[in-house]
Amino acid sequence: MLKTASALALGAAFTLSVTSCGSKQDQQQMPDPQIAVMQVTPSSASNAAQYPALIKGKTDIEIRPQISGFITKVHVDEGQHVKKGQVLFTIDQVQYEAALRQAQSQVANAVAAVNSAKTRVATAKMTADTKRDLLNKNIISQYEYQLADNDLQTANAALAQANAALAQANSQVTIAKKNLAYTVVTSPSDGVVGSIPSREGSLASPSSMEPLTTISDNNDVYAYFSLTEKDLLDLTEGGQRSLAQAIQAMPEVTLRLANGSEYPLKGKVATVNGLIDTSTGAASVRALFPNPSGMLRSGSTGTIMIPVSQSDALVIPQKATFELQDKRFVYTVNDSNKVVTTPITVQEISDGQNFVVTSGLKAGDRVAIEGVGSKLKDGMKIVPVDAASQPQRAAAAEKPAAK
Repeated sequence: MLKTASALALGAAFTLSVTSCGSKQDQQQMPDPQIAVMQVTPSSASNAAQYPALIKGKTDIEIRPQISGFITKVHVDEGQHVKKGQVLFTIDQVQYEAALRQAQSQVANAVAAVNSAKTRVATAKMTADTKRDLLNKNIISQYEYQLADNDLQTANAALAQANAALAQANSQVTIAKKNLAYTVVTSPSDGVVGSIPSREGSLASPSSMEPLTTISDNNDVYAYFSLTEKDLLDLTEGGQRSLAQAIQAMPEVTLRLANGSEYPLKGKVATVNGLIDTSTGAASVRALFPNPSGMLRSGSTGTIMIPVSQSDALVIPQKATFELQDKRFVYTVNDSNKVVTTPITVQEISDGQNFVVTSGLKAGDRVAIEGVGSKLKDGMKIVPVDAASQPQRAAAAEKPAAK
């Protein structure tokens, strides 16, 4: 029994030893993983700088009443296209019609007063002329003539006062007519009606904070966005050319809409504010877009994309990079085919698929473009596979063998 137990123990130990050696041999014989690698070479890159934008009509005219009164009729609706001169609102006309009638009545009274004063002047003049002739013939005294002349001067003064009253009455009629005309609010231009916060029965007043509505001329629209001080310096090439020359040389820009689609028509940067806002450190920029279909509405938002082209740029796929503690890295492949964690810096703007590397890589470096974040670790040895040949290899593998 003792011999049998010893034999079994020796057999088990031998089996474990063989198994362990086999496992180590299997680990040593595991092949290095094949990883797609690209060689970094200078090439041209086309990206787009992106800026949040606010859309406004070429002209956004706030419609405000010139007089106070209750709105009796709203003739349009929000979003409606209107023509210049089209009636938008009617304000209660009763009090202004009454004011016009009263002013016209005052004019009639003033006209009568003027005619009466003219008659008195004519009578006083005839009396004064007669008294002058009698004075020249020494028939009457100087005192008697002076009384007649004073009556004439008084009549002339009364006529002047009556004329002044008539002018004032006519002025009141003009004002009353204008106020009555102001009760009919019309559109100052072609455009689209904005929101209408006040409806029938609401009090309209020139002192109201809110306008009756806004008429937006949307045949062309402006997209407002901001450029930083650095952007402006880059735009003028550090002051080597004027801002006007830089604007003229800028390419057409694209507008990405709120739903992610691109507006089909291109725009052009029209103006750049020469002043930098001290609170934001940016200057306001305005791009003009044609809007024949009225698709763009004042108040909408979007993203302005300005194309940026570069030559001799080092471009790598975004999937070849990873971030760690706010820094970006890639795995470069050294001459021993080992991957090395390498920090890089990239441009802020990108096309969403690639990065333009500004430091950390040089032409000729090899970069792993697969297995980042999953397979690869610093110092791991790999079998580099040319990334450019991968599609051809995959196609060949999928192609059925000839019978």
